[in-house]
Amino acid sequence: MSAINEIASLWMEGTMRTLDAFRTGFGATMDDPPPATRSRVIYESGLVRLRHYEARGENKKRVPLLLIYSLIKRPFILDLQPGRSVVEYLVKQGFDVYLIDWIPPRAGDKDHGFDDYVNTDIANAVRAIQIYTGIEQVSILGYCFGALLGLMYSALHSGNVKNLVTLTIPLDTSPRQLPIEHLTAAMTSRSAKTIVEMYGNAPAWMLYSFFNTLAPTHHMLDKFVGAYRSSARPGYLDTFKLFERWLHSDVPMAGRIFLETSEMWRENSLMKGTMKIGDKLADLTRIAMPLLNVIGDRDDIVNPASSEPLPELVSSDDKQNLHYPTGHMGAAISADSLKRLWPQISNWLSARDE
Repeated sequence: MSAINEIASLWMEGTMRTLDAFRTGFGATMDDPPPATRSRVIYESGLVRLRHYEARGENKKRVPLLLIYSLIKRPFILDLQPGRSVVEYLVKQGFDVYLIDWIPPRAGDKDHGFDDYVNTDIANAVRAIQIYTGIEQVSILGYCFGALLGLMYSALHSGNVKNLVTLTIPLDTSPRQLPIEHLTAAMTSRSAKTIVEMYGNAPAWMLYSFFNTLAPTHHMLDKFVGAYRSSARPGYLDTFKLFERWLHSDVPMAGRIFLETSEMWRENSLMKGTMKIGDKLADLTRIAMPLLNVIGDRDDIVNPASSEPLPELVSSDDKQNLHYPTGHMGAAISADSLKRLWPQISNWLSARDE
């Protein structure tokens, strides 16, 4: 109980929700499907809800592992169903997994920007883990936009991070090969401001429409032809329905971070080392912890060329790119990735656990 009390004293706004989370903290939220892996909410405040998935087996790792997912869809893709769950795999490997379950922004959250997400929400989640476990450093694994947030936090709070894994990170915005890269380049400052002036937050339907235009033929074939050809496989239709549910799980994006993201991608400022978060420069050279940068070579959402430069920008001696022949979502849910990619990630973290 002392951990709860300390959390409550640090963040009064989250006191009642934190205590309530400990009292009721099992199961799913919103319209998510039932989770594959049992969790307990150990902290909630601001726009962050922190879930703990307890390690299993005898080979328990020492360093807590914090998963940071993207802001615009629900994170249940990482815990889709038994046997097809990144979270389930990691806890079976002995990792105490902590997942940031982002709370969708409401109208009053339109001014939530990178400073709030990185220096308040993620920083508070890490502090909650430190209090809960008594361990000062965490490993961070960020996926897509969550990898960007994890990278920013690691640059600004490097002393709290033991290891950093970035998975399909959209870092360098100079390539212009994929449809999404042309669309983000076409998003002018005026266009972004107009959206925020009209809606406050970037609406979920707009974000869904935006990404659905990236590869419509690919989506149509996946939805109809893929389901028809594979429906005879045991459990396939259940997986397909869950994945379809995730595809429509878009949530709004806070107005300020929408504006800041469009500016970051337009100016390529994080890559160039000119981006400020709050009043501090997001200096990637301050990252000196071990870094594993995972790249999906068949990714049609994040260009592999956008992810590749990261190790060159940090000061770590222990750093590498890990290429794997998968697409953007295949890294999370494909049977092949769970059998071959995630063991490599797990082994890398395990070797750096002490």
